[in-house]
Amino acid sequence: MYQAGLVMEGGGMKGVYTSGVLDFFLDKDILFSSCYGVSAGACNMCSYLSGQRKRSFDVIADYIEDKHYCGSYSMLTTGDIFNVKMCYHQIPEQLNPYDYQAFKAYQGKAYAVATNVVTGRAEYLRVRDMKKDIYAIRASASLPLVSRTVSYRGSLYLDGGIADAIPIKRSILGGNNKNVVIMTKEEGYVRPPEGMLPLLRARYIKYPEVYRLMKRRHEMYNDTIDYLAEQEKAGRAFIIRPRDKGTVGRIERDRSKLEALYEIGYQDAEKKYDQLMAYLTDGHHK
Repeated sequence: MYQAGLVMEGGGMKGVYTSGVLDFFLDKDILFSSCYGVSAGACNMCSYLSGQRKRSFDVIADYIEDKHYCGSYSMLTTGDIFNVKMCYHQIPEQLNPYDYQAFKAYQGKAYAVATNVVTGRAEYLRVRDMKKDIYAIRASASLPLVSRTVSYRGSLYLDGGIADAIPIKRSILGGNNKNVVIMTKEEGYVRPPEGMLPLLRARYIKYPEVYRLMKRRHEMYNDTIDYLAEQEKAGRAFIIRPRDKGTVGRIERDRSKLEALYEIGYQDAEKKYDQLMAYLTDGHHK
């Protein structure tokens, strides 16, 4: 295990890129002392830390044609675009069993990043037991407008990407002088202003901090990208991200596109392996 932080951005089904990177890490026995997952990044973190190769890809790609899994049917019948019962219970407990004991054996610290809808602050929810703390993962991945707010330990949450899309600052504050950051947005990406502000204001009238954050989200994201570039130059961040925009959407039904993006993630990590090892082992021990 390397004494370093692993930061995983969200991005819906673009997260299969992260799945590919993480599977390469598993193949090379690369683990980190602390992990921060945001939204799809938090979901990917689960199978990575249980050591279940290809599982995070399969739990997306195997069910994309099932109307109960994701889409308008789930939205209309459950209130969530991703069916909560299926995603967080039926799949891990029955269809594609999750190795809960293997996760418990992980010696580092795992955090799911979620946004507190009352305070408007990012919270870094420690995940110690995947079965008991699965609501932390769900909270991190509950997209605004298309998901219900998640009640967890007395607070209400939505997607972590609203308040802290790439928690590099938090990882550094946590004592990580070296950080590997897996992004789903291509180099040069600039987030545009949110286009659904009137709808957001109406939907979250009881939680004005959600609207305030979404109004500023593009500024916060783009500032974080600038900060990340500074940390990369300073040696506090090692970035793995797609070369170009690609064709996978946040909700993608084409399995071949998902498979291609997964392979790109794996290959990108493989190409950077020597650099990554030099970065992680320079003055640090496994």
